[in-house]
Amino acid sequence: MKKTTTYAAGILEAYEYLLTNHPDFFIIGQGLWSPWYVGATMTDLDKKFGKDRVIDCPVSELATTGATVGASICGYRPMIVHPRVDFMLLAVDQIVTQAAKWRHMFGGNSTAPATFRAIINRGGEQGAQHSQSLHSWFAHIPGLKVVMPYTAKDARDLMISSVLSNDPVVFLDDRWLYEKEEEYTEIEILDLNEVLPQKLRNGDDITVVGISYTSLLCEKACEHLENTQGIKSDFFDLRVLNPLKLENIIQSVNKTGRLLVVDGDWSSCGIASEIIASIVERVDLLALKSSPKRITLPDSPAPTSKALEQLYYIKEEQIIETIIDLVK
Repeated sequence: MKKTTTYAAGILEAYEYLLTNHPDFFIIGQGLWSPWYVGATMTDLDKKFGKDRVIDCPVSELATTGATVGASICGYRPMIVHPRVDFMLLAVDQIVTQAAKWRHMFGGNSTAPATFRAIINRGGEQGAQHSQSLHSWFAHIPGLKVVMPYTAKDARDLMISSVLSNDPVVFLDDRWLYEKEEEYTEIEILDLNEVLPQKLRNGDDITVVGISYTSLLCEKACEHLENTQGIKSDFFDLRVLNPLKLENIIQSVNKTGRLLVVDGDWSSCGIASEIIASIVERVDLLALKSSPKRITLPDSPAPTSKALEQLYYIKEEQIIETIIDLVK
């Protein structure tokens, strides 16, 4: 019988690996000792490794993120956990103005290898101030790596790789993926500078790109279309937003002639726009059989009511309809 794991369990395994093998690693954040244990991604770590390495802190995003950056400059490899990415905005100066610029300002002679874990925790009628992702903001910043895993394996391996990177990393995980199951695999440590989008399905009709939770929707839509209409997709999960490496997607678009990017964020100045622009700049335009398209959130803050949420968030059916329209 094959062993399976979940996305949340993958994150927990990453923490156990890092705390066991890297004494310079510690975690600081809010609610790390609570029975909630950050959605079961940090269960009993404080009991197993001690409260001096798993540090529950007062509610001050600015102060705790600043302490994390300072510790990273002093030789540690710390992680700050922000239970919602929305509240990490209170610490943007420490992340964007300090950590991301540190190596550059010191000519590569000093680094700030801090990891900023921020959780996307939307839906459930939580409203506009608790439902953001903001990954495109952070991907815009030179010197700051941005990681958004979709699979349980990547949740584990990319978290380990983020902490071991010599650059500051924003690691964004999505609560809607925590129960996603897959077959267990051994740990693989990656160089974030070399991580390409992961190809999860093969096809000649269209190239589809998903990011984090939208990769789940894309994978289901691609499987449905292949089983019901014979439409076969080259499907990629982006994984790393900065640095953005698109070589294998460009190769795919040259083959299929069609491109759809699905991103659970807004269109304006978003990562979907960047992917399409970067590919159109580098692909053979004569190979395109239709204009590239994107599916994103409506240009509005997230609603609170359940009925409006049903209309607001991207659904598998939207992806299916758009792929059919592109392939016609």
